[in-house]
Amino acid sequence: MDIQMKRGLLDVCVLAAIKDEPSYGYKIIKDVKPFVEVSESTLYPILRRLETAGHLTVSTAEHNGRLRKYYTITPSGVKRIEAFKDEWKEIMQIYKFVAREESRSDET
Repeated sequence: MDIQMKRGLLDVCVLAAIKDEPSYGYKIIKDVKPFVEVSESTLYPILRRLETAGHLTVSTAEHNGRLRKYYTITPSGVKRIEAFKDEWKEIMQIYKFVAREESRSDET
């Protein structure tokens, strides 16, 4: 898969993981794992990029005697998810066109 496309998909997956409630790194990885593999070394740059873009905010809270970073989606992050859904409709139209062309060549 094209690296830029995958990067955009991972960004939206992370936003979707925190859409309903604030979350922390390990839980985000666990929540997206059934859908896409994300390592810690991939996740944390994504979180920093999303914070810089204003799509999430970061806060800290103590958990078992340690500080834990919690990530919360912003209205901008919610808008990014909605924009992705609209973009995905266009991508699916392109896929249908490409798959149609492939199925025609398979028939010959």
